[in-house]
Parts: sequence; C-alpha cells; structure tokens
Amino acid sequence: MDDYRRLADGVAADIAAGRLRPGDRLPPLRAFARRHGIAGSTAARVYGELNRRGLAVGEVGRGTFVRASAPAAGPALTEPAGAGVDLELNYPVVPGQAGRLAAGLGRLLRPDVLEAALRPVGPAGTPAARAAAAAGLARSGWRPDPARVLFAGNGRQAMAGAVSALVPTGGRLAVEELTYPVIKAIASRLGVTLVPVAMDAHGLRPDALAEAARRRGPLHAVYVQPTLHNPCGTTMPPERRAALAAVLEDLGLTAIEDAVWGFLAEDAPPPLAALAPDRTVLVDGLSKRLSPGLTAGLAAVPPALFDRLSTALRAGSWTPTGYALEAAAGWLADGTVSAIEEAKREDAAARRAIAAAALAGEAPGEGSGEGSGTGTFRAVPRSYFFWWELPAPWRAETFVAAAARRGIAVTPGAAFVAGPGGAPGAVRVGLASPPPDVLARALGVLARIARGGPDDTAIG
Repeated sequence: MDDYRRLADGVAADIAAGRLRPGDRLPPLRAFARRHGIAGSTAARVYGELNRRGLAVGEVGRGTFVRASAPAAGPALTEPAGAGVDLELNYPVVPGQAGRLAAGLGRLLRPDVLEAALRPVGPAGTPAARAAAAAGLARSGWRPDPARVLFAGNGRQAMAGAVSALVPTGGRLAVEELTYPVIKAIASRLGVTLVPVAMDAHGLRPDALAEAARRRGPLHAVYVQPTLHNPCGTTMPPERRAALAAVLEDLGLTAIEDAVWGFLAEDAPPPLAALAPDRTVLVDGLSKRLSPGLTAGLAAVPPALFDRLSTALRAGSWTPTGYALEAAAGWLADGTVSAIEEAKREDAAARRAIAAAALAGEAPGEGSGEGSGTGTFRAVPRSYFFWWELPAPWRAETFVAAAARRGIAVTPGAAFVAGPGGAPGAVRVGLASPPPDVLARALGVLARIARGGPDDTAIG
C-alpha cells in the first residue's frame, strides 16, 4: 500500500509551503496515527519516508524534527547579498600555492614528457610515480614498499576501490560510530552494510570491534581514521593502535586506514599500516594536501591484496589519469608537496587560534574548550575542522537553520552518524575555505547565535 507515501507527500507539502519550518517538532507517532486514523506502524513508515527524503531527522528521546532547509539567498554577515560563508567543505589553499605548483609543471611542457603523460595509465602507475608516492606516504619512521603502491583518481576513489575489493555486495563493513559521510555513500552504492563501532576519547575501541564481530556476525573489513578523525579530530595514541592491530590479527580482519588528513599531524604515532602491515590498506590523496582540481589517490596495499585491489580499481573505472599522476609524482619528488604541507600546517594552526578566540577565548591547545554559553568544542592545534557540542537547548538541525539564515553553512552531526541512532547535538565546523577575516566574523556570529538560544534566532 502507498498510503504512507501519500501522507508523507502531505507533510512534505507543508514543509515546502512553510507551514512546517526547519526545527519544528513533528507530532509523536501515536498522535500522528490518531490524527490520520492509521496504525502506529503506518505512522512509523511515514516518518521513515520523511527521513529517507531528507526532510526530517529523529533524535533519541526527543522526537522527530523538520530538517534545516537550504540557506535562503540573502546577506552573509556584512557581505553582498547572495554571498555565503562555507564552513562545511574543507578545501585549504595557502598564499603562493599556485606559484609553487606552476613551477613544478615546467617539465610537462617538454613534448616527450607530455606525450608520455597523455597515455593511459593503470592503477600501478609508473615506477617513478610509485617511488615518489612511497616517499610521500612515509611518516613516523614507516615507509611503504613502492612495489605495493596503487593509484586512483583521488582519495575517495581509492577508498571505494578498497571497500569494493574487501567487502562483497551484502557484506559488512565496520566503521566508527561517527564516520566520514563519503564512506556511508560508498557503502550504499556498493550494497555494503555499515556496522557502527563505539568510540571514546582515543578513537575506535578495539574491544567494541571484537564485540561487534562476535555479537553481530562476521565482518569483512573495518574503515578507521586513526589520525585526525573526521569529525571528532581525535588521534589514536600508540597503545590504542597496538591494541587495534592485535584485534585485527585475532579476527583475521583487514583495516582500511584513512590517512587523508594525517599530513597535518606531523607528530602522530606510526600508522596502523606499520603495526599491521599484512592487515591494513592505507589510503590517502592529494586533494587536501594540494588542490581538488588536480589530484591523485594513493593506496599502500599488503602483497596478498595487491591484485585484488588493482582489479577493483580497474573494474570501478577508478584508475588515475596519466597527466594528473605525472604532475603529482613530480610535485612529490621535487619537494613541492612537502613545502605546501608545512604551509598548511601553519595555516591550520592559525585558523584553530581564530576559532578558539571566537568561541571560547581559549588559548590554542589540544583538547576541548568550554565557552561562556557556547558549549564544548574539540579540536587540535593543527586541524582544519572541529566538533562542536552545542549548548542546551540547541539541537543541531535548528542551529544549522539559524546559521543558514545568516548565510553560514555548517554540517549537522547527523551527517556523520553511521547507525540508526539519533542525531547528536553537535555540528562540524570546517575552517579551511574562507579567508581568515571572514572566518573570524563568521565564527563570531555562530558564537552569538549559540549564546542567544533558539528563541532569539527563530527562522521566519
């Protein structure tokens, strides 16, 4: 029966017409069922359909609420009408970056080099690219074997290839309970079921991973972000990494280690790939280190999985282009990538200080900060994002809507939830994209919104 869809259409029409506004609480299921003369199970399907369409979000113990609408056209802070401040996407660019990259492209102007770069290339790339990539992936005393490096078009494609190679359709991929939204989309497209695993202040809990494997059925792989976890910003200490490596061995499980933000944490412990080399596929990319416009995905792969992952990258059409790979290899080899990474570490630290001053008056440092009515935010000195646990009575969706009215986009915590649980009362704030002065003003506005409370910033 499609009755529940027709009822969902009616609620959707009320939202579109403004009769239900972002942040409004929908009636409890029993009340909705009585009002429409339907069974409670049908009412649950209506609300499930609204959630599926992205029109509503459920919060454990609080109810179901209308999601934030798209930002209306209008002034952003004091900028011209129609402008917006994007604190969702993180594309860090530092002064002088384009000049550094341009200098490294000179050799590609030689006809012989360009002719070679324009030929098709497979996931194994070229010997020169593998050597450069191995050096670029090296950290904390660990360096992969160049013969075990594979390439994709970008970091996301490297992740997709790893999931495709390790987890069959209908299989189960363990992830942190708060995880990178792209891995959720990849799993959905590949027909993979995500199994959320509990976290603590040090990241994914190895005991919880073992318990998930025992209680919830066989796992095919685990996706994990040990360094600068997105969105929480946590970095696993050495003892946690060692414990996780031991659990991987006990379970016979392979980890997909996301190292995309790892370049910002120079002092991080050795990667999981150093502790469990036969059970870890480390994936990385150059979009954050350099630019999303010309990038490459990198993967350090155990010997036993090399052919399988190479086949998955080919089958998914996730192989790199020759020109992008040749450019990336040159920038890695000539020191351009290292120089830009260092500049971005300094830039991230400066932006973290801006955030601390705007939200809490806290001196930059590791951990969390309590502000005067602004809740708790967690970030590290060199990070381009932070996790902001909002003060009561704010809910994430209502706060996102209030920020959108001011022309500021932030990401609600629900975007990172891996399982069916309710949305956390938190948002992730990206620091990389706006100029520093715009960032400072935007964060100041968000701090005032947080202190004012929902009643003072209603959408209407």
